[in-house]
Amino acid sequence: MQDPIDNVKFDSRGLVPCVVQDWNTGEVLMLAYMNEESLRRTLETGFTWFFSRSRNELWNKGGTSGHVQKVRELRFDCDGDTLLAIVEQTGVACHTGDFTCFDGRWLSSPAGEHPVFLARREG
Repeated sequence: MQDPIDNVKFDSRGLVPCVVQDWNTGEVLMLAYMNEESLRRTLETGFTWFFSRSRNELWNKGGTSGHVQKVRELRFDCDGDTLLAIVEQTGVACHTGDFTCFDGRWLSSPAGEHPVFLARREG
């Protein structure tokens, strides 16, 4: 049986970006990086684990704050070089205290009442 992690292409530093999306609202919450160990811990525990590039260590999202992310789905993209974690967010996702790391930070004007989420198609 093939290890599902074999589908993931880690970069030269052994990392892969992981986009985190809220299960209930569809909002994109954050972007973080995983290495093989943090990906395995995420799969084993059902909660997100990431690799901190600045501290050079693993961290469990919400491990100290209680703002945990329970993984509902974990996907990889068509190239295998990006992950998508769809989570049930407890509390806020951003270290600034915002629900999402993308709250109110615009490079261009918002385009009306368009929801910020990655589309989910059935089938």
